[in-house]
Amino acid sequence: MKVLITGVAGFIGFHLSQHLLRKNFDIIGIDNVNDYYDLNLKNNRLKILNQDNIYFKKINIADKTKIEELFNVERPSLVIHLAAQAGVRYSINNPNEYITSNIVGFQNIIECCCKFNVNHLMYASSSSVYGLNDKTPFSENDMTDNPANLYGASKKSNELVAFSYSNLYSLPTTGLRLFTVYGPWGRPDMAYFKFTKNIIEGKPISLYGNGNMYRDFTYIDDVVNAITKLMNIRPKKNKNQKMNQVPAEVYNIGNSNAVFLEDFVKIIEDVTGKKAIKNYLPMQMGDIYKTFADINKLHNLINFKPVKNINEGLPLFVDWYRSFYK
Repeated sequence: MKVLITGVAGFIGFHLSQHLLRKNFDIIGIDNVNDYYDLNLKNNRLKILNQDNIYFKKINIADKTKIEELFNVERPSLVIHLAAQAGVRYSINNPNEYITSNIVGFQNIIECCCKFNVNHLMYASSSSVYGLNDKTPFSENDMTDNPANLYGASKKSNELVAFSYSNLYSLPTTGLRLFTVYGPWGRPDMAYFKFTKNIIEGKPISLYGNGNMYRDFTYIDDVVNAITKLMNIRPKKNKNQKMNQVPAEVYNIGNSNAVFLEDFVKIIEDVTGKKAIKNYLPMQMGDIYKTFADINKLHNLINFKPVKNINEGLPLFVDWYRSFYK
């Protein structure tokens, strides 16, 4: 199977590509390698992937001409679209980045999937689509019409476009609603990364919502495991079920355990042997208090059971951080 993975220099794309390369998949990886965060981190990920013999092309998904050229030459049978402008807070001051990457870029990818007869499109959505919902845990059946920020709105847009293309062209699409993915080689803009860095360096950490926040942290290996199993399951039309006549699905991928922010910080303190200097701040614009995944749908389909909880996974990240940054 020839697989195109977008965003291979990113956190999830890097780990997924490594895993599939070890299983001898034919991987084409693309990334624009932008400077949203530490380029040294991205380049080191790519260096490792190059040692594993990935076929890499530096391409911006918003460049329609280059994307079409790539599809025309490579003809992938499966596309796993992970490239996107990430981050909730960054979207407040940089909205155009999200329109260009998450909406225009997504449109280019899904259009090429149809034009070049791709068998299955999988794409990264986000827990952010649940927005201002106050019911937890979040279920795939819940309403997602009230995004709290532009990032969430862009991901909701991806799901709507995917559904429409699945309806119009019978393109099987699978949306991955990811819940706060963490682990070695993670993103420096994420709270767990910032907290670890500042606690080790003896600098204050910012606890928004006055620390009264909960997040469903999902270890990277669990995410890779779920995506790998879903690769072999293409959504199909089911004429006997009216609502499933369109070959489009979305799945929550989370740990299904909402962790209190203060407990999360305590784990980092215990692992590093250092006390955090805490700076309590009000909620930031666009943030939500709690994320919590209902993963019954994924469990029923692929017997998905998260292997690592935060007490096991966070120390592995801290160990990697100390090693990578000396």
